[in-house]
Amino acid sequence: MEIAEHGNFARAAGYLGLAPSTLSQTLRALEERLGVRLLQRTTRSVHLTEAGEHLLERIRPAFAELHAALEAVNDFRDAPIGNLRLSVSSIPAQMILAPLLKEFLLLYPGISLDITVDNVNIDIVKGRFDGGIRYGRLIARDMVMVRASPPSRILAVAAPEYLAQHPAPRKPQDLQSHPCIRFRLGNQRFLAWEFEKNKKKIEVAVNGQLIVNDVDLLVRAVRDGIGIAYVAETYIAEDIANGDLVPLLTDWSPTYDSWYLYYASRHQLPAPLKVFIRFLREKAATHAY
Repeated sequence: MEIAEHGNFARAAGYLGLAPSTLSQTLRALEERLGVRLLQRTTRSVHLTEAGEHLLERIRPAFAELHAALEAVNDFRDAPIGNLRLSVSSIPAQMILAPLLKEFLLLYPGISLDITVDNVNIDIVKGRFDGGIRYGRLIARDMVMVRASPPSRILAVAAPEYLAQHPAPRKPQDLQSHPCIRFRLGNQRFLAWEFEKNKKKIEVAVNGQLIVNDVDLLVRAVRDGIGIAYVAETYIAEDIANGDLVPLLTDWSPTYDSWYLYYASRHQLPAPLKVFIRFLREKAATHAY
């Protein structure tokens, strides 16, 4: 099933936590036992044979029913067990998840957390994730959303060292004469520098020598005075409070949004996801992250 789903031995093996050679040998043993070829292999691709398609069609509902039956047993346990796969963008991974991991894993020793940090706004259903954490406006409307953080502005910020040598921008267009540290998203696009004031919205095309796709490297670079960065206020709140970073154009940054845990609507949620939702709601209610 996994080989057919991924269309590739290496990716299927990685998902299952196996070596590709082990998976290949396992499939070969299954084909020998059944006496038919299930997959047609070439150096570049893997395809189901007619027999493989027929078998997969029959066993997929059976596996789904088996998974649901095993999941239902969690309702009778004092503490749930199982795997929880999450797709998380880099800022909430550090700001929201990292401080909670130890407590959650101690509370639920039977749950294995599998976290993929990626700034690509992927389809979590197609990617076979139980849920994700993303910026609210990036989440598809058909997803169920649970607030995971308070609202946050995205601010242009600079270090005092930088501002001692360069005049602070007075309007967003002034950023075009400054070296700006750009953030590349997982889809290879740049994060847009958007501003709003008195219902007027503008997007500024900025430039600079440095481009990164890691938020910690971005913050380090702006602290070092390399240029101006555009980053979530909640992520750099301590730097601002300590005077290590100075917010700029604050009257042009009124748009708020939050990070959300999101997941596809389904009849019965997996027990690990249910307890994680409850845990996250409790923490978000007290801002304890």
